[in-house]
Amino acid sequence: MQRKKMLVFAAMVSAAALVGLAGCTTDPAVTPPSDAATTPAESQGPEASSNEWFDAALYQKQYDERGVTPEGPADQPYLQHINAEMIDTAAYKADGAKKACFANASISNPWRQTGWITMNQQLKVLQDSGAISSMETRDAQDSDDTQIADIDYFINEGDCDIFLISPNSTAAMTPAVERACATDKPVVVFDRGVQTDCPVTFIHPIGGFAWGIDTAEYLIDNLKAGDKVVALRILPGVDVLEQRWAAADKLFQEAGIDATDYFTGADPAEIKKIISDELAKGDVQGVWMDAGDGAVAAIEAFEDAGKPYPVMTGEDEMSFLRKWKDTGLTGLAPVYSNFQWRTPLLAAQKIFAGEQIPKEWVLPQSPITVDELDDYLARNSGMPDGHYAKFGGENLPGYPEVWEKRMIP
Repeated sequence: MQRKKMLVFAAMVSAAALVGLAGCTTDPAVTPPSDAATTPAESQGPEASSNEWFDAALYQKQYDERGVTPEGPADQPYLQHINAEMIDTAAYKADGAKKACFANASISNPWRQTGWITMNQQLKVLQDSGAISSMETRDAQDSDDTQIADIDYFINEGDCDIFLISPNSTAAMTPAVERACATDKPVVVFDRGVQTDCPVTFIHPIGGFAWGIDTAEYLIDNLKAGDKVVALRILPGVDVLEQRWAAADKLFQEAGIDATDYFTGADPAEIKKIISDELAKGDVQGVWMDAGDGAVAAIEAFEDAGKPYPVMTGEDEMSFLRKWKDTGLTGLAPVYSNFQWRTPLLAAQKIFAGEQIPKEWVLPQSPITVDELDDYLARNSGMPDGHYAKFGGENLPGYPEVWEKRMIP
């Protein structure tokens, strides 16, 4: 892969350095601007600021990737890949169990906690097989400075056979990742990218534009020109979230949908207030979200007002799926593939076996539709509301109890 392409994708899936948002759909372990929760975002119209995040090439790339049948095992989405450039890892082939060192941005929200649990259960499998001896992990707690120190600690320790890094932010973490690469030990980056192509592989779902396209097209297909949509956004200035809205905003404008967007801070009380205020002005036919946090609060606002349920997009978090089923509303659950937390360790196994792997490992990212809703509810019936239905850990030891009890290492 050309360096330019890797840099662009790193920017696409990373979180803004200033806020340290984790690379997932429901991740604001940050405080939004004081007036962001109730102020409509200044992003309406073709000259709006949100369009500054629109990248036509990335939009088209992700639009196309949505329609690609992934290569890899049909029942193991965490090993699938889309349009991959396969690279040789024979230089890293080595016998015996290897030590992984994991620099993690945080486990500060349910999405990351779900992934962290899954990752540790995958680790047990690889330890039992003799591929990985141990995984030393340092949690940066959403701090760039801490994660930089964590990576440098691993480098100076000199005891790592492979570095696994989920960056807290893109630009700030790039020099530290390059220092890890300079050790000549393999480096695997996942979830968010960095501004260098030195890692052996970069693992991530399709991306933010794909989310925006899936959700906007669904609303457009179920609404008509002139209908009102309220778009609920977590925070401004976070690229993976901004690009979700940039894609949706483009499509809404083209379809003649009247979309008004608000920053919510992912606060259920603010979400309910925003919806209630909009309903007081007139009917709202649709609700779009750039993350599922607070989806239930949005639905409850319609119930409180005695209004018909909207056409709505939420997320594969169990709270939304359950409310969707209970209400029978017209809905879609977009996904930011949580099963990606398994892939870095499986990549490590392949690297030490000298197998080919994707240079940019793009994982599938497909929403849950109404036809699949009952299946995913049944599969996850005992899981807590903060669990993510497409976590991909059903064939790991400890399933389902470890996830049901949120046994976080």
